[in-house]
Amino acid sequence: MRSGSATHSDRPNFLTIIRVALDTPLDFCFDYRWHPEDQAAAAPLVGQLALVPFGSREVVGLIVAVNVETTVPPDKLKDVLAIRSQLSALSDQWRALCVFAADYYQRPLGEVAIPGLPRNLRAIKTTALDRALKKLAKIEALHDATPAQMPVLNPEQQQAVDAIAGAQGFTPHLLYGVTGSGKTEVYLQAAAHVLAHFDDAQILILVPEINLTPQLEGSIRARFPGVAVATLHSSLAEGERMTHWLAAHLGQARIVLGTRLAILASLPKLQLIVIDEEHDPSYKQQEGLRYSARDLAVWRARQLEIPIVLGSATPSLESWQHAQTGRYRMLELRQRAVKAAVLPVVRLIDMEHNKPVDGLTPVLIAALKLRLERGEQSLLFLNRRGYAPVLACDACGWISNCSRCTAFMVLHKPEHRLRCHHCSLELRIPRSCPTCGNVDLQPLGRGTQRVEEGLQAIFPEARISRIDADSTRRKGSAQAAFDSVHRGEVDILIGTQMVAKGHDFKNLTLVGILNPDTALFSQDYRASERLFAQLMQVAGRAGRAAQKEGGSVSQVLIQTRYPQHPLYAAVVNHDYDHFANALLAERQQAHLPPYLYQALLRAEARELEIAIDFLKQAASAVEHAGIIINDPIPMTMTRVANVDRAQLLIECLSRPGLQSFLKIWLAMLRKIKTRAKWSLEVDPVDI
Repeated sequence: MRSGSATHSDRPNFLTIIRVALDTPLDFCFDYRWHPEDQAAAAPLVGQLALVPFGSREVVGLIVAVNVETTVPPDKLKDVLAIRSQLSALSDQWRALCVFAADYYQRPLGEVAIPGLPRNLRAIKTTALDRALKKLAKIEALHDATPAQMPVLNPEQQQAVDAIAGAQGFTPHLLYGVTGSGKTEVYLQAAAHVLAHFDDAQILILVPEINLTPQLEGSIRARFPGVAVATLHSSLAEGERMTHWLAAHLGQARIVLGTRLAILASLPKLQLIVIDEEHDPSYKQQEGLRYSARDLAVWRARQLEIPIVLGSATPSLESWQHAQTGRYRMLELRQRAVKAAVLPVVRLIDMEHNKPVDGLTPVLIAALKLRLERGEQSLLFLNRRGYAPVLACDACGWISNCSRCTAFMVLHKPEHRLRCHHCSLELRIPRSCPTCGNVDLQPLGRGTQRVEEGLQAIFPEARISRIDADSTRRKGSAQAAFDSVHRGEVDILIGTQMVAKGHDFKNLTLVGILNPDTALFSQDYRASERLFAQLMQVAGRAGRAAQKEGGSVSQVLIQTRYPQHPLYAAVVNHDYDHFANALLAERQQAHLPPYLYQALLRAEARELEIAIDFLKQAASAVEHAGIIINDPIPMTMTRVANVDRAQLLIECLSRPGLQSFLKIWLAMLRKIKTRAKWSLEVDPVDI
């Protein structure tokens, strides 16, 4: 049933042929015959969904063409089982977005379009779809765009809102604002302008993580009580997700808030896109279609000729370069929005001279004690969950390696488990060393659980809360934990990157940062950029409200063994500009992104030699001028779940040149016979 261009002479001319894109790794669509029992039935439309047979299964696909010619013989041509006619066709603009994503990321159209739809929409039965449509039909449309009372903006905020409101056509704005500068208020007032000036306009707001949606959703609903709001993220129940998706598709939801998957939502009347924390690597999908939601958002804004706002206190170097060269319009917020609220004082604690006890230096302990006495909140940031990264035997040197991965099994003391964070293997903590029988096994290093235990011993009367992936596994537990902090029921909060951005803790005056040094020596050239952003973001949780009379000066204490490192100097001075410009100069000199374009071919197999052999064949498959093909190497995390992994990096100074090469190259790769499983990522973020 492969698609073709020639007409088969034996095809009866009264039949309709439709071409369908399916969620398969095959890089072509499939032709089917539409021959309804009711000859008066409406003809299928491009953009509708169709239920079709595929092998031994029945699957839902997207109609991409109708009345096309086909090379499929009549006896091989299968019938369409059903057309989802109760759902309006997906728009030309939405399909163009999918076509672009498929072409740019070198994936079949069906692998882009179909997984982006809610799972219930792809179900064989239409019961859930029919139920959701009936539910939406009964809901009274909310189209009163009158906002609740709008706060008075400071001059910088007003200038930013005016620039966004006055933009004509495609205008990308980089909203560069220090933490606490009121970027959210700029988003809301820009949205108010769009809703007031465009009938039935829709606005898409993206955030990098699910736990950031409740706070922002609350602000949106409070500001626009007469406007329907939909949320889209992976934690929604399937029925709820489909209802919200349909509300967006039908135009009922005028504001759509979501994580990266929301960029592929059907929004027929989209007039403004906002990308909050645009620098965040979470916007890059790491499985299946490895797309960048931020980059697709920029393309979608250009396609629709609408403005887009990319906000961050620490913009990505790609966006910063675009702003420096004039491709993006820079909007700056250099002061905090709340009067009398200032950026916290950042201080480095040299751990060589201020020796830590149980991971905490005396200076940090004293600062925590002072905040407790004054009834203020503190945050300790450690981007390592669990009790300790490894369990070890001092007698023979045994360490808790994972038997399935090239990684340590992390000690989770409260659960009495060793757990691999890569393959999820769990084992009981051994009573003695498996090698020599020594019963005195020691945890090495510290995770959030161990820091929590130490704090409880130092401050037994303090209300201590830990927020990480382990403590927030149950649905709703993360939001409940954050709500507890906002209500003032927590004195000391311990957390990973989950607490580092987007949260507005009014009474938090101290941030302590533990063990950030490991990222200084990473082989990943993006490590310093990410560490700086992480430190600035978590530091920005302190001092967001005006200082109380007699209260503490907001402070950030960073425990480090390398206080002279220039990255820390930039953090102390809140100097993103100088740091980013220096990094860009280094990248340009070293021929690294954003001055170079990359693709990464990954291969995995039960034996590393099989993966490496495939990559060697791939490297020699075709020569192309201007393309740099590096040697295949094992990945840093070579083995995961008993599968060995290797990679091959492709580089080019020209984006069109790289795209042209990849199209030719992929055709050659598909001809190579191998037992390795392989995938291609364009614009990789982890190398």
